[in-house]
Amino acid sequence: MSFRLLFVSFTLTILTISSCSSQEEKTKKVEADKKIRVKADDTADMKLLAYDPKKGDRWIADFVQNLHRKTGFNGNMLVARKGKILYEKSVGWADYLHRDSLKINSEFELASVTKTFTGVAIMQLVEAGKLKLADNVKKFYPNFPYEGITIELLLTHRSGMMNYVYFIDDIWRKEKKDQKKGVSNQEVMNIIADKKPNRYTKPNDRFHYNNSNYMVLAAIIEKVTGKTYANYMMEHIFKPAGMKNTHVYSTTVYPKIPVDVVGHDRTWRYSVVQNFLDGPVGDKGIYSTLHDLVLYDKYLKNGRLLTQKSLDSAYKGRNKPVNGHFNYGYGWRMFEGKGMDKVVYHTGWWHGFRHIYVRNLDKDIVVIFLGNLTNGSLTHLDELFKYLKMPIIRKGAYSGSGSLPGSDED
Repeated sequence: MSFRLLFVSFTLTILTISSCSSQEEKTKKVEADKKIRVKADDTADMKLLAYDPKKGDRWIADFVQNLHRKTGFNGNMLVARKGKILYEKSVGWADYLHRDSLKINSEFELASVTKTFTGVAIMQLVEAGKLKLADNVKKFYPNFPYEGITIELLLTHRSGMMNYVYFIDDIWRKEKKDQKKGVSNQEVMNIIADKKPNRYTKPNDRFHYNNSNYMVLAAIIEKVTGKTYANYMMEHIFKPAGMKNTHVYSTTVYPKIPVDVVGHDRTWRYSVVQNFLDGPVGDKGIYSTLHDLVLYDKYLKNGRLLTQKSLDSAYKGRNKPVNGHFNYGYGWRMFEGKGMDKVVYHTGWWHGFRHIYVRNLDKDIVVIFLGNLTNGSLTHLDELFKYLKMPIIRKGAYSGSGSLPGSDED
């Protein structure tokens, strides 16, 4: 009798284990299937991006016209809410010298908005077990000259590194190197290993935003995957999200970046020509459109690019909040507070481009301004945020001191 009970108990145990294992396999298959595009995705994406100018929000239209007329905004903009585009507009020139007008599908250098993509790629590799947030940079680059810098410290701008942009620029000018030929991430890593520039501060001492962090992360992505940053992004982010007009462009590959939008610095007197500093990617280097950034928002939210657990981690502030509301997570700036909307966003400012990409997670609102004239016009969006009943994404608005153009963000 006891033998029969033991046999039944053993059999039930085996069945339970098999059932759990089977369920786990089914869960993994469902997760894998979610990441594969099907024909229905294209249909849904087309519906999401459909826009009838006759039905555009008139208040936003008037706001954008005033922003252009009074503050000189030149670029593309879009506002969407709950899966519907409320208003979109191209304003001004793509290339002032040739008097080429912007188009709604024009590709802009995203500048530091690129950092959000690099952060997503890193979290994908963490999910795949190829990286750990606690991994030291020396694990991938043994000749890296700094101790104690982990992937998490790079993601949160707490590495204490100097800014490679100024460091490399100084070397290139002093040594009269070729200003046109792009320098790669790997070359920058080699120069840092060789020159051992002084750090800004010790690791994990404080938040210090700078491009070095994400340039190094992109180099790690390349080392771990064996792919170029461009190829990894295309395969694991752009294609799964249906972002057909998004690319990584580097002057190490393209002597002339193949897009129609030119950056202009403050006035129309001259355009900003790409040079050797447009070679490194990860901190910048992704080019995209309004509509592709709407799709990026969609496929982040529906779990195709990252699990909710990874997103929650990425959207958690990892530094001391500025003015009680502003913080930085893993590749995302954020605004949050008790009883207030949760907003993740990023700004960008590089070689004549100036942007802001805002995602209100609570109200399901996306606000995108991509500019190619760096004149400070994007520090004048307060009334739009108020109209949308969302927080004002400008740090000076919460200190009472206001802010000068360019003083808030990168």
